[in-house]
Amino acid sequence: MKFEKKSEGLYTLDVCGYVCPHPQLYTKKALEKMAAGETLELVFDNPSSGESIAAMCDNIGNKIVEKSSQSGKYVWKIEKAAA
Repeated sequence: MKFEKKSEGLYTLDVCGYVCPHPQLYTKKALEKMAAGETLELVFDNPSSGESIAAMCDNIGNKIVEKSSQSGKYVWKIEKAAA
């Protein structure tokens, strides 16, 4: 698991190799550390994690602004909602 700031207002979280519920938990913790309006680029490789992460975002109000996949990896950009 790797969480880092890429640039102002943009963070990346790589949870490849982890299975549920870890990607969702790490995503939640990363978003908690960020300010409203900042973007998290989430990279994961467990397809079933996508469902739980999407549901969590819906419940909290965070917006998934972009989804892509390539070579078995999924890359989602999640914008943190206002508190």
